[in-house]
Amino acid sequence: MSEPTQKNMLKKLLMRTQNRSRLWAALAALCIGTTLLLLSVMIWWNFRELLYGKNQNDTLGSTFLIIGKRVTEQNMGVANATVFTPQDINDLKTAPQVEDLGIISSNHFPVYAMMGGKLAFATDLALESVPDKFIDKMPAEWKWEAGSKDLPIIISSQFLDIYNYVFAPSQGLPQLSEGSVKSIVLNFKAGKDEQSEMFLAHVVGFSDRIGSVLAPQSFIDYGNKKWGKPGISEAPSQIILKTKDPSDTKFADYLQKHDYNTNSQNLRWSKIRAIVEVVTSATGVLALLLMGIGTLVFILFIELTIARAQNSLTLLLQVGYSPKYLSSFMTARFLPLVLGAVILSMIITIAGQVVTSLLVISQGLVLPTLPGWPVWVALVISTGILVLLVSKSISGAIKKT
Repeated sequence: MSEPTQKNMLKKLLMRTQNRSRLWAALAALCIGTTLLLLSVMIWWNFRELLYGKNQNDTLGSTFLIIGKRVTEQNMGVANATVFTPQDINDLKTAPQVEDLGIISSNHFPVYAMMGGKLAFATDLALESVPDKFIDKMPAEWKWEAGSKDLPIIISSQFLDIYNYVFAPSQGLPQLSEGSVKSIVLNFKAGKDEQSEMFLAHVVGFSDRIGSVLAPQSFIDYGNKKWGKPGISEAPSQIILKTKDPSDTKFADYLQKHDYNTNSQNLRWSKIRAIVEVVTSATGVLALLLMGIGTLVFILFIELTIARAQNSLTLLLQVGYSPKYLSSFMTARFLPLVLGAVILSMIITIAGQVVTSLLVISQGLVLPTLPGWPVWVALVISTGILVLLVSKSISGAIKKT
């Protein structure tokens, strides 16, 4: 008997079943459960990419916080009451969730910024500097040496937004793009009277993490040493922290205990992350429940099919067919259905990732077009478990017969 004829005979003898509603219900539950599981992993992974991914999303600044000592009625006007002492800094290095710490230095010398033309203005200016590793978008021109008259600066992206959407419309001034701002040269006068120096300042970058005007550390040190007022404390009044999880209650309690404050908006992504983790966990549990129900119904359908073909199985075993061959035949009939449900789930997940990556572009964020490795790991593990359970159930049912 030829192989195709033999398989057709086995199919007629072993796959006799009239009611397939349980089969389709089981496959639907498997498909929905697998899809929910993959989507929950995808959402969790996408959010971690937004927070910690090594790409343009670093502008979210979710784990970087700028803290300062709270100004109260008691310490208001008290000299050095809100500066960080060496002991404060050492304690912060070992605080809960703190991974790294940077000193924010400010200018203790006068700086006067001027610009002519249609956008003419003149104002006193406060400058700050932070360690280079804490700058979210490091420009190539970020360096300054004593004697140079060209001074690179980084400004907060919020400054440009305020100008474009608040100040410029109210004053009838043109709105500016980031590129046009970088082409503008500002005149900086540092110091007083005959000791002052003039610098040509140009914007080389924008920061979403630091809400001020940044200058290179070398320039701040140079100016403080040359023009700084005697007696002014060099202790920092602000610290930038890199935290692992700023939403941790122990970290929040630490800030409150030491009377440190930070912009509550800096914690918004951590709060959203906590919500996302709860939602994805709940979705994952529901997905596992649906997958479990679908798998159970599918296995019951297989066992029912084999039970109905008991007489045929007994006859086939008596004429020389081995249990292993019959198990392989049944597995080859049912396994493609399981794999089909899994493949459909993966197609839906990939489509969801593509749509998500397109949607976040409008928000200035970047996500990969394809799901990340955790999604593929979840797919491989869940598929492996399903294949193992189906194979074992078929083999066990035939051995019982």
